[in-house]
Amino acid sequence: MKLRTLLLLLAVLAVVGALAWGAIRVVRATTATIALELPTTRVKKGSVTLTVAARGELQGGNSEMLTAPMIGGGDMAITSLREPGELVSPGDVVVQFDTTEQDFKLKEAEADLAEAQQQVIKAEADSLATDEESQYAMLSAQSDVKLAEIELRRNPTISAIAARQNEILLEAARNRQRQTTQDLANKKTTSSAGVAIQKAQENKARVMADIARKNIENMTLKAKTGGYVNVQQNTNQNMMYWGMQLPPFQLGDTASGGMAVAQIPDLKSWEVSANVGELDRGHLTVGQKVTIRVVALAGKEFSGKVKNIGGTTGPPWDRRFEARITLDQAAPELRPGMTSNMVITLETLDNVLWIPSQALFESDGRTFVYARGPNGFVPHDVTLVKRSESQAVITGIKEGETVAMSNPDQQLKTGAATSNGAMKALSK
Repeated sequence: MKLRTLLLLLAVLAVVGALAWGAIRVVRATTATIALELPTTRVKKGSVTLTVAARGELQGGNSEMLTAPMIGGGDMAITSLREPGELVSPGDVVVQFDTTEQDFKLKEAEADLAEAQQQVIKAEADSLATDEESQYAMLSAQSDVKLAEIELRRNPTISAIAARQNEILLEAARNRQRQTTQDLANKKTTSSAGVAIQKAQENKARVMADIARKNIENMTLKAKTGGYVNVQQNTNQNMMYWGMQLPPFQLGDTASGGMAVAQIPDLKSWEVSANVGELDRGHLTVGQKVTIRVVALAGKEFSGKVKNIGGTTGPPWDRRFEARITLDQAAPELRPGMTSNMVITLETLDNVLWIPSQALFESDGRTFVYARGPNGFVPHDVTLVKRSESQAVITGIKEGETVAMSNPDQQLKTGAATSNGAMKALSK
């Protein structure tokens, strides 16, 4: 019985030992796998060309923008619109708006103008008749004065009563002469004012007719230069397409005054509008060289330069800056709107230490890497010299040192969770 009990105890210990040894091997295998999965790189020394990668859209450099005219009266319906990408020549109609309302206003203005012209003719005729009548009255009064003066010469030879009557008649004639002279001046002024009022009405009607004609002319948008039509987005539908890309203008859409409807890029001068991340914004300067590859033209490469750097856009966690890139040479196969990938050359540093940007970490004001030591990867403080999206130039570490491309502590936490899962699976 003692021997049997001893054998049973040894068997139980053997099973427990085997399970423990298996668990240890599983943990070691899992830890080894974690160590193998941790990506690493070496600190290198040499020449580093710092670059910034960006993506943008091809546009004409000196683009001609066709906008809806500022004519008032609300939105205007598009009755004719060229297809996107259609080639047009100078003078070709690109956009036509509905002119029904302006045609009606023109007819009204022309009718008002014709009526005003007739009123001017009538006012001038009335003024002429009034002037002639007043002139006749004044001449008649002058004649009466002369006759009264002749009669006054007979006063020495006639009675005192008759002489006094002659004096009274002369004074009355002179009063009538003064009155008719004043009436002539007043009527001239009144007639001139009436004619001026009618002429002002005529000019007003003529101006309204000219405005209507000009509006009708402006509602036909023609290309001043030849090129490919680039139809713009319809921002009038921003509420309907909130959070989505706005559609381009289509036949039948309405546009408000001042809205950009179409664009005619200059085929002799090309630009690329690119969005650059906030981290790379401080490295960009006007005149830097750029290599452009158009996605639709595989195998072709174009050179260019940074033209200007615009303002910032986007949410606080993803701030972007607009950069305009000019192409040094044009090509007949280029089209507006083509997606382009760009590499902007910032500067070249010789004989420097560098690592991939993702191997550099920052926390609590420290800049460090995870360098490999006897007991694994440990934080090692370094000094950042220059940094781009893909490379970081540093000092404070030796060439050839192995550094981690990700946080080892985070990797170990992930590995521990995996190990615990394996142990649970083993225990089951």
